[in-house]
Amino acid sequence: MPAPRVHQISISDGGVPKLPVAEARVTVEGVAGDRQRNREVHGGVDRAVCLFSLEVIESLQAEGHSIKPGSSGENLTIAGLDWSRLKPGDRLRIGDTVRLEIVKYTEPCRFNAQWFLDGNFNRINQRKHPGWSRVYARVLAEGAVRSGDAVTVEER
Repeated sequence: MPAPRVHQISISDGGVPKLPVAEARVTVEGVAGDRQRNREVHGGVDRAVCLFSLEVIESLQAEGHSIKPGSSGENLTIAGLDWSRLKPGDRLRIGDTVRLEIVKYTEPCRFNAQWFLDGNFNRINQRKHPGWSRVYARVLAEGAVRSGDAVTVEER
């Protein structure tokens, strides 16, 4: 597997899909230029950045789902990580300055049903399909993130 890296950075003015940008500033409040439709369940300091795996997305596509990077609401699509091993408490270093701490697995949202066969958005539910969920992270160190930036896991 190639070295872990940022495959895509995605933002939106609320809702899904989030669309790709070449770079973005990551702050404790989230990714600059990104907004969540429902701030009660998305966003905030402990859900500042949503991450997902390129390889999981590709596996879902192979099952026939129309999901793409950014469509399920993630800000950072990461390539080259053993996604099933990532867990709350792990820390990620992205590029030169950004550091994140995984806080929790995300709950799948009904607005993601459009990307899944038969609307089965629970295909990315951690309880039902361990290792296939997106994750939320808090920001420990702010900075700029660019597509292609290296990603290093610092397990707890």
